[in-house]
Amino acid sequence: MRDYKLGFISNEKIFEHVKRTVQEYRTSINLASFNRNIVDPIKLTFDSKIYGKSFEETIADECLRQIDKSNTNKIGYFHQNLFAFADDGWEVPREGFDLLNRERHIYVEMKNKHNTMNAASSQKTYMKMQNQLLVDDKALCLLVEVIAKRSQDVKWKTSVDKQSYSHDRIRKVSIDRFYDIVFQDKLAFYKLCVSLPIIFDDVLEELSYSGIENSVYDELSELSPNLFGSLFRFAFRTYEGFDNF
Repeated sequence: MRDYKLGFISNEKIFEHVKRTVQEYRTSINLASFNRNIVDPIKLTFDSKIYGKSFEETIADECLRQIDKSNTNKIGYFHQNLFAFADDGWEVPREGFDLLNRERHIYVEMKNKHNTMNAASSQKTYMKMQNQLLVDDKALCLLVEVIAKRSQDVKWKTSVDKQSYSHDRIRKVSIDRFYDIVFQDKLAFYKLCVSLPIIFDDVLEELSYSGIENSVYDELSELSPNLFGSLFRFAFRTYEGFDNF
């Protein structure tokens, strides 16, 4: 096995963690899953005409969008569960906070991007942290953002019921600063990002990854040679007149 030169995690552990994440990644789509939430054929028509794409290309784009949406959660799994390999009491609980360290009284909620929480979600998370300070008077509660606006470790200022709140032990922390808190290495996150492409090459070579399997177009074509009509009939099959589309 190659030396990924991370220092804060062994080559074997990071390889296995990336491998498990890849194996969880969604890499296939069929007609049933494509239309599980009923695809909007009218929007696809707009996309096709406005962007000058064939209907086949537009369907392929929608398939990739759905696969990408499914895989966003897998990225969260990757970030959160990497810390299960950290020493010094870090754990990933089944419920409650995303990550915690009972010995150091640190409680963590993780978000992939700084703008993924709406106002209601932010308030709920902040009140959860406020409650933790009441339960554990030594608690340090962190909202960790992988893609933050900047590298930071600052008091989280937010509003709950139009009232502004902030507390020294409820903080908003970028992922690079959090890696330093966990691994005592300011460059730990940077080292991971540099090494990831190499780790992926090794993982994908072992797994013999063959790309995305997409049967949506073939299944729609089996319903009718008129792909455009097939989508409308599939979405509106119980509506009046669409059996003759």
